[in-house]
Amino acid sequence: MSRLFWTALGAAAGVYAVRRLSKAAQAYTPTGVAHGLSDFGDGLRELATAVREGMEQREGELRLALGIDTDTVDDTTGRPRLDADSARALLDDPTGPGAHRAR
Repeated sequence: MSRLFWTALGAAAGVYAVRRLSKAAQAYTPTGVAHGLSDFGDGLRELATAVREGMEQREGELRLALGIDTDTVDDTTGRPRLDADSARALLDDPTGPGAHRAR
């Protein structure tokens, strides 16, 4: 009975090793490399999108702080949406507590 157990265990380990090695070998085939590069390209596209969104958000904050935007004046009151002190604080510390007011 003991020999049967060890034989079955050896066969299972052999099958597992062959399957793992064939998966690893397939990763280095042209198809496997292309799949890996495709995943890498998707990741780069996602990163570029996130960077673009961050740039647009920061540009909006700076335009608001500098008064460049046409949307910096409140239509109902005619006053600036961001006073000079808040604008200066936003420029000095863009991630500080005043940053949320610019959004």
